[in-house]
Amino acid sequence: MEITLQPFAEIPRGILIELKTRLHEAFGCPIDIKDPIPVPEEAFDPRRKQYLSDAFLAKLKAMSKNAGKLLGITKVDLFTDSLNFVFGQADSEAGVAVISLHLLRQEHYGLPPDEQLLMERALKEAVHELGHTCGIGHCPDGSCVMHFSNSLFDTDYKKTYFCSRCQPKLIL
Repeated sequence: MEITLQPFAEIPRGILIELKTRLHEAFGCPIDIKDPIPVPEEAFDPRRKQYLSDAFLAKLKAMSKNAGKLLGITKVDLFTDSLNFVFGQADSEAGVAVISLHLLRQEHYGLPPDEQLLMERALKEAVHELGHTCGIGHCPDGSCVMHFSNSLFDTDYKKTYFCSRCQPKLIL
């Protein structure tokens, strides 16, 4: 299996390289980084001033060759029909997922930038969404990377790896 990182618009190269390295450690498979593509215009909801994550998944699904996992990375604020915001979302059947760095940044909350914290949060969300593409559901263990993040506190609390219940479920 291979994981492909697909930036939507420009994502800092350092973040992509760090994700590539850390995701390789987490999943033990090759990681490829593609050139950026535009944010899907149809995803923007002007009333909410947010982007529908399902449109990103549809774009990724259309690009997917079903040979591996495809993870989109964006800087825009995402939501889905049933939630006010999402840090990420996956389509487990299609093997595609998307994460957003928007709400993971300290600056969004009026705090000074913290690139190390941003990287940890991005990694947790990437591993979580890719975990879904590998057949793992949400975990009740609050420290497991597969625990549902209802808030940034939940993301900060959980670890970057699978718990002993979830690790055996990983289907690569």
